[in-house]
Amino acid sequence: MSILAVLGYEFFQNALIAGVLTSVACGIVGTYVVVRRMVFISGGISHAAFGGIGIGYYLGIDPILSAVGFTVAVALGVGTLQIRARQQMDTLIGAVWAAGMALGILLVYATPGFAPDLFSYLFGNILLVPASDLWLMAILVAVIVAFVALLYHDLMAVTFDPEYATIMNLPVGRLSLLLLALVALTVVMLIRVVGIILVIALLTLPAAISRMYTSRLKSMMMSAILLGIGFTLAGIWLSYILDIPSGATIVLVGSSAYAVAVGAQQVRERR
Repeated sequence: MSILAVLGYEFFQNALIAGVLTSVACGIVGTYVVVRRMVFISGGISHAAFGGIGIGYYLGIDPILSAVGFTVAVALGVGTLQIRARQQMDTLIGAVWAAGMALGILLVYATPGFAPDLFSYLFGNILLVPASDLWLMAILVAVIVAFVALLYHDLMAVTFDPEYATIMNLPVGRLSLLLLALVALTVVMLIRVVGIILVIALLTLPAAISRMYTSRLKSMMMSAILLGIGFTLAGIWLSYILDIPSGATIVLVGSSAYAVAVGAQQVRERR
């Protein structure tokens, strides 16, 4: 079937829109994650999101909606404990990672009947994204873009040089919590696309590749957005024509591009 014929299907149109929306969020937030070396934190938050999915199943509400509130609360809680209680971040993330997954498993098990679409929440299926989720994604992207546009210079200072930001009397703690909240919102968006298990890859790979070629934050964000769109569109198309899982395909496309970028960088350095 030709690509023009496939574009006539609503599910494929929804998948393309979802891919673009999530790529915008990943390009912006993923840049902060990579530059500030928050990859492990993001991984912990993404797995803790399964607790929010379990709450949604147990209470009979949309799991994605419940995941939004739960994941943001977890991210803010981890950040607050690290700042005020001075706990080691890797220990906190390990505890949150395990506790969130365990809570989700218990609540799904305690929910009467069969849990529909549970596999898609774990591994993603962008071809099954409903129109209602697109509206939620659009709102989350708008929130992320608004906060970053409003606090761009402050967030840049905290990201590149927290000590300088402290000297300039910027609210470093609150800005760090805001970054964690933005990571949480982006994680929830990605659950439908690549699933909880693979979120961290799509969140970081486009930004990691962009950082090899530019050190300017805005350029890095724009490049990461374009790369994310390319990865998701290529993954959607390949998964459709090969009849394979879309989330894993998108991540493999991104991973392959990252491997090529690393190889090219090594060649340039040797020359």
